[in-house]
Amino acid sequence: MVQDPREEVVQAWYMDNSDEDQRLPHHREPKEFVSLDQLTDRGYSYMDFCEVCPEKLPNYEEKIKNFFEEHLHTDEEIRYCVAGSGYFDKGGMIVLPAGIYHRFTLDANNYIKAMRLFVGDPVWTPFNRPHDHLPARKEYIKAFVEKEIGDHAVNAAA
Repeated sequence: MVQDPREEVVQAWYMDNSDEDQRLPHHREPKEFVSLDQLTDRGYSYMDFCEVCPEKLPNYEEKIKNFFEEHLHTDEEIRYCVAGSGYFDKGGMIVLPAGIYHRFTLDANNYIKAMRLFVGDPVWTPFNRPHDHLPARKEYIKAFVEKEIGDHAVNAAA
């Protein structure tokens, strides 16, 4: 099997539900990796940089706890890691579709600098789980989770 060269910089995997230090990798056993084949140009019109570390983010401890609370946004969330490291539930460049529950935390190095990209005006509002009634969540479920197999709709895990 040929390894995707992007995997030297980026790895994506499904996380476990452990209460251990959130900065640990939290691999499921056995490890379940996610393919990186879905990265594409998406017509970005806004960009900025965000540094997450104790020295540069006010209320750092509170903010990283908030980032790790599973939430969704009504617009895509796009992040490109330019320095440091951390963990997202999915995903160098991460594109999270509108309506997907996700979370983020730093690793033990306590530093990341991420480029944030937006289509249109930037929207920062997180909606912590449960917010399944939002149109963005319903559209995500329809587009990415429900898959038609023959005459049966199968929920591929929300």
